[in-house]
Order: sequence, then C-alpha cells, then structure tokens
Amino acid sequence: MSRVLLALDKFKGSLTAAEATRHLMTGLRRAAEDAELIGIPVADGGDGTVDAVLAAGFERVTRVVEGPTGRPVEASLAVRGETAVVESAQASGLLRLQDGPEPLAASSFGTGQLIDAVVRMGCRRVILGVGGSACTDGGAGMLQALGARLRDIDGTELPPGGAALRRLHDLDLSGLLDMTGVTVLLATDVTAPLLGPEGAAPVYGPQKGAGPEDVAVLEAGLTRWAEVLESRTMVACAAAPGAGAAGGIGFAALAALGAERLSGIDLVLDLTGFRSALHGASLVVTGEGRIDAQTAHGKAPAGVARAAARAGVPTVAVAGSCALSDRQLRRLGLAAAYTLSGIEPDPRACHENAGPLLEKLAAHIARDWLAADAR
Repeated sequence: MSRVLLALDKFKGSLTAAEATRHLMTGLRRAAEDAELIGIPVADGGDGTVDAVLAAGFERVTRVVEGPTGRPVEASLAVRGETAVVESAQASGLLRLQDGPEPLAASSFGTGQLIDAVVRMGCRRVILGVGGSACTDGGAGMLQALGARLRDIDGTELPPGGAALRRLHDLDLSGLLDMTGVTVLLATDVTAPLLGPEGAAPVYGPQKGAGPEDVAVLEAGLTRWAEVLESRTMVACAAAPGAGAAGGIGFAALAALGAERLSGIDLVLDLTGFRSALHGASLVVTGEGRIDAQTAHGKAPAGVARAAARAGVPTVAVAGSCALSDRQLRRLGLAAAYTLSGIEPDPRACHENAGPLLEKLAAHIARDWLAADAR
C-alpha cells in the first residue's frame, strides 16, 4: 500500500492550505482507493502559519487587537503547552485593511498586543511568523504595544506609522514587558535587510500602497528608527538578513526582543509533525498557488521537498501555475509539477474552481506515481 503525505501551502486568494489539502485528498481517494493518505497543511512562516499549526493540534486563542489602521480586529493565535505561534498578518496584515492601504500610517501595534497576550498567558517560547503585513513601521508599533515610548523633540508621543519615525527624538524602553525567560523565534525566510535598495521600504512598500515619494519618507523614518533603537539596545542588526521582514517587524524583534531568526518552513514542519510522518511514506505532494523563481527562497514547497529528500522520499508539486523548467524543478527537489493551468487555461476559471481542479489533478498524480505499473 502506498503511503502519501500531502503537505500543501495556501493557494493565495483561492484556497487555504487546509482546503487545498482536503481537495487533493478527495481526488486521490477516488483515484487510488488503496493509498494511505496523510494531510499536513503547511506554511512558510507568513500568513497561514497559525492555521497550519492549528490543524496539527495547537489550540486556537482569539484576541481583539488593533488592526494596522487602529480599528479593532479579532486575531487568532495558536498555543500548545508553553509554545505560542503569533502571526503578524493576523493583526497587522494586508487582509486586515478595511478602507484601503495606509502605507505611511499603518502600524504593527496589534502584533505587539498578541505577543503581550501569550507572554502573560505563561508561554515561554514565542514563534513570531512574519509576512503579509500592511505596515512599514520597523516594528515600532509592536514595541509600543509592549510598553515602549516613542517621543518627538517636544516630548510628544509619536503617532502610528513609519512616516512619524522621522521625528523620533527619544525612545524609552524602561516600560517594556518583562520577557525574561521567554525565547522569541523569528520565523521567516525573507533575507532583506531593514534599509537600502533591498530593504523593507523600497522592496515591499509598493506592495502596501506606497508610491515613490512614500517610499522615500518611509526609508527616512526607518533610518532614524534604526539609529535610535540600535543605540538603546546596543544590538546592531539593521543590516541582518530578515530585519526587513514584515515592514521591519523583524528588525524590532531582533534588536529589542532578542529574537533568533530561523527558517519559517522548517519551524512549521517541526511544529506540525511533518518529519515524523515521513517515516514509511512513498510519496510527498506539496504545492502552492504559483511555483516560480521565488519558490527557492524559503517558500513552503522547496522546504518540504528538501526535508523529504533527506528521508529519501520523492516529492511532486501541485500549483496554479509553474514558471520553472523541469531542470529547475529538480534543483528544488521536485520530481514534477502538476498545474491547474495545465488542465484549465482560463486564469479566472482556475482561480474560481481551484478546489475541483485540484481533485482532477489528483488523478494525474495517481496515474504517474501510485499505479502498480508506475514503479
């Protein structure tokens, strides 16, 4: 009997990781009735990370916090024992914008509120998944929620957002939440620094609604923020890989919370029990909405394939579309890619019918990898 491990990330805008996994499993059950199927939804540390670990047995906890523009939102986090998974997108993500982007004023305050909540609950290991944020405030809002005070030259508290950081004169960290004994792990495969042409504002600011003038304003604010925060903490990390993640939330976590940056997908694979589930598997199926050159840079399919290869298990991928050649796929550890666009050329139909199309793709995978004569 074939043992197939399904480890899919979300198909952004169409299916969550859990939904994609269920559809593929449904199709495989029809096409390969005798196969043993194990579904483990995954994520790369960005949006969808909380959902992935909830599917693996973590407990959902909800809190009403400030969204990126200050409006209250209900955000989920995941807890198991003394470990908590906090996802910045839950509180400060693009999906939380209700009236359009506010690139200059959007704040990470709600992310800090979630960290505060889990520490006060007694969690001693906080995994901070970053990605999909609506803000470029360098994590200043996150630290404000944890008790930091940011003031201008007149002693007035700064308003939210990256633009206001240009006026930062004084930073008081004396009221910061006591996190003695708490380990913070920054779950991200983003390698961008905080500043410069490859940094948070120029690279990710436009995705959050920032025009060229806005990017210049945000870069100036982040530059001032880095000068002040690094001088207070004596931790020089603005140039560190991952400091630019989630609009600079990574920087504040590294500089002020003593965070350690680790691969997001590798952390999720550990939390979901993926590695132990590999034992005895004959095939792994992974996937996400699009497989392209970015997949190699810490995206879930590449991480899944890497872990499966170490266990000697072949991996194939499913995706909405694939921009890589067979040779490039093999370099990622993927033996093949099956795409929705390969059976439905209309992009809109692919988007709207992703679930049923995944079920159809399952028949192709079963034919190529699970049939008795496929060996």
